[in-house]
Amino acid sequence: MNDTAQQKSERSAVLRYTAFDVDGQGGNPAGVVLDSRGMDAARMQEIAAEVGFSETAFLLDDGDAGGFRIRYFSPLAEVAFCGHATIATAVALAERQGTGDLRLVTSAGEIGVETRPANGRILATLTSVAPAVGEVAEADLTDALTALRWNAADLDPALPPRIANAGNDHLVLAASSRARLADLDYDQKSLGELMARRGWTTIHLVWRETETVFYARDPFPPGGVVEDPATGAAAAAFGGYLRALGLITPPAEFTIHQGQDMGRPSRLLVEVPSGTTGGIRVSGTAAPIPG
Repeated sequence: MNDTAQQKSERSAVLRYTAFDVDGQGGNPAGVVLDSRGMDAARMQEIAAEVGFSETAFLLDDGDAGGFRIRYFSPLAEVAFCGHATIATAVALAERQGTGDLRLVTSAGEIGVETRPANGRILATLTSVAPAVGEVAEADLTDALTALRWNAADLDPALPPRIANAGNDHLVLAASSRARLADLDYDQKSLGELMARRGWTTIHLVWRETETVFYARDPFPPGGVVEDPATGAAAAAFGGYLRALGLITPPAEFTIHQGQDMGRPSRLLVEVPSGTTGGIRVSGTAAPIPG
């Protein structure tokens, strides 16, 4: 096999990375295929199911310098945008081609990704599409709380329920205590059916420790998993939520800790730029999964 064939074989192979890791530990596993030319959606879906991670990303050259079309599949269905798989893909590319800027065309819109060296690692930063925040219907909120086995007293009134989007819709619910967040025991079938009806990708459950530190958990039954260890799309949506509700003063930065309660600690760094409409920046590292 010559070098060109070797390179093509590696690019079309399924790579496995964990994104938003903490010093090489934890994070959210993602599959990455750097060259998906010739694959149709059925084949991508088949690969994602075989990999079994919450998402697998597939890159297709869109013909422009520095630009790629990217598609994301959970084991069950295609997803418009996935933050952790984007970070994993960017790091995998940077390891092979060097750091720099990327332009990725997703089903949710175009996003920019930057990679740079940081403390012996590669740090990747995505900039989401412009976020949007809307009200949640009372009936939907009631159904969500029932499926979660929460009640109104479990919510933090300072961070009201909303639907937030930075590529996907997420129901944002703020827990009144760290203990409430840690005790996650929900009706997966009921919540999954509600989310499918409303088109919600995850339920973004958060607890605010300080003005700049949050803890999060993201039930993800539409993806075929109980919980996502690190959810970059939800982190971007949450940054838009905080800005839209005046709960943060841009420009601002904050950290989301996710995955601790499921044994996969993850760290997501979020930047909310000045203005009222710009995309939210989410940064993290990614590490190859051995074997």
